[in-house]
Amino acid sequence: MADEEKNLVEILEEHNPIDLVKYINYVHAPESGAIATFSGTTRDTFEGKTVVELRYEAYVPMALRCIKSICSAARSSWNLNSIAVAHRLGPVPVGETSVFIAISSTHRADALDACKFVIDEIKASVPIWKKEVYANGEVWKENSEFLERRMELGEGARDKGRVCSARKVEVDKHDRNGCCRDKVKVDHKEVSDISTSEGGIGKNG
Repeated sequence: MADEEKNLVEILEEHNPIDLVKYINYVHAPESGAIATFSGTTRDTFEGKTVVELRYEAYVPMALRCIKSICSAARSSWNLNSIAVAHRLGPVPVGETSVFIAISSTHRADALDACKFVIDEIKASVPIWKKEVYANGEVWKENSEFLERRMELGEGARDKGRVCSARKVEVDKHDRNGCCRDKVKVDHKEVSDISTSEGGIGKNG
């Protein structure tokens, strides 16, 4: 089966909760000895303020392309079997999941490292924007990963329409035998750029 057929990437419309079991079942396979997952949920406070919910918006066609590009970058760096990524749009109340990632691999190290890479890249480069709604107000928020990536690429790259980029990851093999002896190094060079004529992408969730 081709790599593309082992990736499931979905952005869910408003008021559609993420079915965690669906995505875990998608990546489950007899050849997989490990399934790593990440579930991003809405917490009830931020810097002493009471959070009511988070609200997400996205430029969906580009967001899907960006996440698929991130999945490809992960596959080029780790030995992975299946990847599933789901992100909600609209309001996400406290305690509910806004983003879910499930990755399967033969050995746990690959799935665990790739899962962290995928969520970090989604927060850094995918055009999905988050508004935090408090009991006494609301504000659009930029992720720290997005701000760091913007500094790495420079404002000029962003102004030219470079929205989606994934870091290149190099895995150094140790001399010892075993499945979990890899050391991961991250190179901040861009793997892929997706240009857009759409403007106003200034808040990343």
